[in-house]
Amino acid sequence: MNMLETVSVQCPYCGELMDIEVDCSAGDQEYTEDCPVCCKPVTMVIMLSDNGAPSVEARPEDS
Repeated sequence: MNMLETVSVQCPYCGELMDIEVDCSAGDQEYTEDCPVCCKPVTMVIMLSDNGAPSVEARPEDS
């Protein structure tokens, strides 16, 4: 498995797909990234499965 995985997520504001790179060596993560289309802040919640595969949930920053 690669340490960096590219995951597509949908912006919770405008619905546009955006690709983010996940560093799988960093474990579970949460951070804010601006949507490249509507520029609103999106909270990325990244969880790794037992085999190290990432799953990403994109949430509005205010939720």
